[in-house]
Amino acid sequence: MFNFEKLDTWHEAIAFADLTYQLTRNFPAEERFGLTHQMRRAAVSISSNIAEGSSRSSRTDYARFLEIATGSVFEVVSQATIGRNQGFLEATAYQQLYQAAEKQSRMLSGLRKSLEAA
Repeated sequence: MFNFEKLDTWHEAIAFADLTYQLTRNFPAEERFGLTHQMRRAAVSISSNIAEGSSRSSRTDYARFLEIATGSVFEVVSQATIGRNQGFLEATAYQQLYQAAEKQSRMLSGLRKSLEAA
């Protein structure tokens, strides 16, 4: 088992990516290489940056990767807002994704703070 696989934050990031994939499945076909692709890529980037950051030898480097992961969470929120405004996401689906993003952001912040405190 890799060390990042023990992190609740990483597991939450995987669940967030799964949710993003699920909710973008019904986006219009013409968005396949547009908003759908961007949202999915940003969502996948979260767990990827947690994993890559955990391999770094310094806590400062690791924290930087967690900042990048947080930026990816924010990207998904911004893109989901566009999706909602365009009618691709129902209000309830948007709310579900938004709440998951808030949780993910809090978890990333907590992990980053624990690195800084150690």
